[in-house]
Amino acid sequence: MLCMRMFINSCTCSSRKGKSYGFTDFDLQRFSQEKTEEATPKRKEESRQKGQVAKSAEINSAFVILASFLALKFIGSYIYTEITAFMRGMFGGFSTTDFTIDSVQVILIQFIMVFLKTAMPIMLIILVISVMVSLIQVGFVFSTEALMPQFSRINPIAGMGKLFSKRSLVELVKSFLKVGIIGYFIFRFIMNEAGKIPELINVELIDSLKYISSLIVNLALQIGAVILVIAAIDYLYQWWDHNQSIKMSKQEVKEEMKQTDGNPQIKGKIKERQRAFAMQRMMQEVPKATVIVTNPTHFAVAIKYEKDMAAPEVVAKGQDFLAERIKSLARENKVVIVENKPLARTLYSSVDVGESIPPELYQAVAEVLAYVFRLKKRLS
Repeated sequence: MLCMRMFINSCTCSSRKGKSYGFTDFDLQRFSQEKTEEATPKRKEESRQKGQVAKSAEINSAFVILASFLALKFIGSYIYTEITAFMRGMFGGFSTTDFTIDSVQVILIQFIMVFLKTAMPIMLIILVISVMVSLIQVGFVFSTEALMPQFSRINPIAGMGKLFSKRSLVELVKSFLKVGIIGYFIFRFIMNEAGKIPELINVELIDSLKYISSLIVNLALQIGAVILVIAAIDYLYQWWDHNQSIKMSKQEVKEEMKQTDGNPQIKGKIKERQRAFAMQRMMQEVPKATVIVTNPTHFAVAIKYEKDMAAPEVVAKGQDFLAERIKSLARENKVVIVENKPLARTLYSSVDVGESIPPELYQAVAEVLAYVFRLKKRLS
């Protein structure tokens, strides 16, 4: 403790003499601007409206590859049949067909129909899968802010900064890893099937094409599965990076709270005025009271009772200075003041202004009111 006091005293003396040391020159404002706080729901919603969401493009690529090649595996025979039928019909009719505008139009229409019947299913599957995966990742987000022209995007200095940023480095490492892992799986697949390829020389063309197409589809499915694993890891990173990018400083959190909840000073002024208005209304009810119950110095409770009321009602109450004001106002308006210490304390602590007397206090209040009515009748 003695060493600590000497240290504090030495720092105090040095500051008085105008000296400063490195460890005392901290800029507290700088620390308040550090992004250490988790983003608030409002900040997350604003980021979402700007189109800034956690999304991995690798997931879309993986599902598109898997869906398209699975579709080829199941409807590949149908596509092959349609294309071969069209080719046979077209080339078989070369020797007997005159090339006129009408015949070319017929061939073009047939080609378009074959294209629609063979390519459209794959294209629709890719479209549906892409939309579904995007919706699952981020939901429905529509923002035009990213499309708006910004001169900062063509700034060469800013471009160089983005080129050597942490995000660019991560993307570069991810690309190298992806190429390496996928290359390894392709190499292993080719090595496993390399011994069977020379045997295709003695196989019919149609059988060799079927075998090669099945090899390609199986390889694509394996690559898609590998990309899917990479995409899952990439999505976790994108989610973490997005949360880091929208973190807020303590000052930003305070400013947002002021904007959403209002300035604390303004709220305090509003509450103060509300209390003043409530006090004014309460004091206006004192002259209308039937009796003021006191203890007699600390508490004062104004009770009002009329014939059409179901039960007596507390119209005003106060403690200490406010109790004196209530009693003073009651004397000015000739309201009867009755001293009853237990009843005054009980009414003050258990009954709010504007509430009726609870049943357990009926007898005590009735005795006070009966005394007041007898007193008024005697004076009249």
